[in-house]
Amino acid sequence: MFILEACVFAVIFIGFFGIIFKQNVIMKILAMDVMSTGAIAYYIVVAARGGIFAPIQGEIVGRAYADPVPQAVILTGIVIGFSIQALMLVGVMKLARNNPTLEAREIERNNTPWM
Repeated sequence: MFILEACVFAVIFIGFFGIIFKQNVIMKILAMDVMSTGAIAYYIVVAARGGIFAPIQGEIVGRAYADPVPQAVILTGIVIGFSIQALMLVGVMKLARNNPTLEAREIERNNTPWM
């Protein structure tokens, strides 16, 4: 379990450092996706327990069922994350129309008014 948690934290940190150190806007969005995937994986690792069944109606009686609320929260988080990424990619498309590059510093330099 410790190794799995360490791998999940490594994925989160890889995404975090990708957001900080990558200059290309598309790479920053991909790094954010990696970090989001790591956060969801961490939630799954924490929630995983042996001997608990999924809350699906069946013939199993008298056994413990997993709480469905965290599963619903994770599904909602996945959908919201996907929609945010789609919205950011649309923003990048608009940036690409007005700027010859997708490098964050170049875009910032080109769009900063002169003092």
